[in-house]
Amino acid sequence: MLKKGSKLNSILTGTCPRCQNESMYVDQKPYKLTTVLKMHENCSQCGLKYQLEPSFFYGAMYVSYGVNVAIGIAAFIISFVFLHLSIKISFISIITALIVLYPLVLRISRNIYINMFVSYDSNAVK
Repeated sequence: MLKKGSKLNSILTGTCPRCQNESMYVDQKPYKLTTVLKMHENCSQCGLKYQLEPSFFYGAMYVSYGVNVAIGIAAFIISFVFLHLSIKISFISIITALIVLYPLVLRISRNIYINMFVSYDSNAVK
């Protein structure tokens, strides 16, 4: 499932979508909020330029919206249906989940978006 070469591997690990040999991010820790979106310019292994065009990652906002909706629905179902909490507490759990997972959602959204346009190439290493 997380074999090198799969898109899921690149999305979950934040590695280069073309060679999957190095992280796209300068800092591996997503909860270090000052550098959560700081990315390398190019992959040092295969040379892929991560910013494919100017303002490329603006499209990741749409992916982020979908991921946040999925998280909100999951938080509501867990709190209201399975834990039988009140509606008010269920909505508080949605807000809490979205705030706590925000740095992860930012990175996952970028990872998903770039993987929509770049595929794995086993011969990509320079």
